[in-house]
Amino acid sequence: MSRHVPRNGFTLVELLLVMLILGLLATVAVINLMPARNHALREKARTDVAVIEQAVELRRLQAGSIPDAAQGLPSLVAAGALKRLPTDPWGHGYRYAAPGQHGEFDIWSMGADGRDGGDGDAADIGNW
Repeated sequence: MSRHVPRNGFTLVELLLVMLILGLLATVAVINLMPARNHALREKARTDVAVIEQAVELRRLQAGSIPDAAQGLPSLVAAGALKRLPTDPWGHGYRYAAPGQHGEFDIWSMGADGRDGGDGDAADIGNW
């Protein structure tokens, strides 16, 4: 008379099936979260541009004029209008032109690609 002893645990096939399902779920999650991340980065850049624009206006009230292109954005920190000069979400510095092409002064980020122009995530984000 042979006794069959039940084994506890999972078979290799069961473990591979679970790993496959977890991998598929992780892939779906990453695919769905990437656009949200890109949108958040663009919104942060828009917010930074608005804060810098307010600092330029504060400088105008304090000094009677906005910084020229040679003085640039660092003059806002020196004047106390900004605590520190932020970098855009992609690690590049914000650009400043006075006079600007779109108004009295332009402040912009060159987007994810770090170059002027572009579409989608690489599009420039500015105060225009």
